[in-house]
Amino acid sequence: MSNTPVRSVLAAGLFALAGAAWAAAPVAVSDPYARAVPPGQPNSAVFMTLTNQSDQARALVAATSPAAKTVELHTHVNDGGVMRMRRIERIDIPAGGSAQLKPGGLHVMLIGLTGDLTPGGQVALALTFDDGSEIQVQAPVRTIEAPRAAH
Repeated sequence: MSNTPVRSVLAAGLFALAGAAWAAAPVAVSDPYARAVPPGQPNSAVFMTLTNQSDQARALVAATSPAAKTVELHTHVNDGGVMRMRRIERIDIPAGGSAQLKPGGLHVMLIGLTGDLTPGGQVALALTFDDGSEIQVQAPVRTIEAPRAAH
């Protein structure tokens, strides 16, 4: 007698548990996307909204990606009237709230790209949070227009 039905039931149970754990993740990721850059450009960025579905504050503390040699969390700061990017250690996500990662603000910086980021492509990203949880993200590559100066 084969134990294939037993294996099938066990596998189905494991998939159900994995699905339940993902659905119960304290942080949800929405609208992730990476900035398309011209070939040869060494750096880019990934943006998204992080929504904390728990009653405890959370923080994004690290990210990794095969698309870049180095991945850092960044923000923009006003330095004597000039906006500059700065590395930060964490991106706080308040309990029941969200953090918006967007151009000109908080973002995940991809440094030393390992390939071209062209529209229609994808960037795989692993996000690590302060509670040790990790979320795998596929961010589509988009063209992002630079804001135009006001006249």
